[in-house]
Amino acid sequence: MDKTVLLKSIEDTLVGEFAQQTNAAEDAHKEATNDESRSEDRYDMRGQLAAYLAAGQAKLADGVANAIMAFRNIPIRVFAPGEPVAVGAVVRLETRSSKSVYFLGPAHGGLEVRVNGDKVMVVTPASPLGRSLMGRRTGERVGLPQGSRTIAHTIASVE
Repeated sequence: MDKTVLLKSIEDTLVGEFAQQTNAAEDAHKEATNDESRSEDRYDMRGQLAAYLAAGQAKLADGVANAIMAFRNIPIRVFAPGEPVAVGAVVRLETRSSKSVYFLGPAHGGLEVRVNGDKVMVVTPASPLGRSLMGRRTGERVGLPQGSRTIAHTIASVE
């Protein structure tokens, strides 16, 4: 998989999410500072609640901005055959009935992008899946929870 294309797709998705979070923060700020949001009595909390929402939205936008910077700064590296999984690796897992592709990234786990027909999910080393993959090599088996049971997956490749 071309990691340049993968990282560009991740960045584009994050930039779109950042724009959405920034707009939401600006809208919440406008609501918090609007004259109609002023308290009418001591029990009226509209303005305060809007301010809390604005602060939360701004914090989310800041987190996305940090993720964008983290992905821009990740080195593109080619993993040699037999090399263990580390941050920056594309990991392909297989079971008898399914295949999945993961990118071990520095931030924003759970993000999904499509690259050349593959659905790629970003996982971080802090996530349970990321912890299970770190240091493993092609051919090793990893048990992943699926509902109430654990399914064995084989690492088909580390790219």
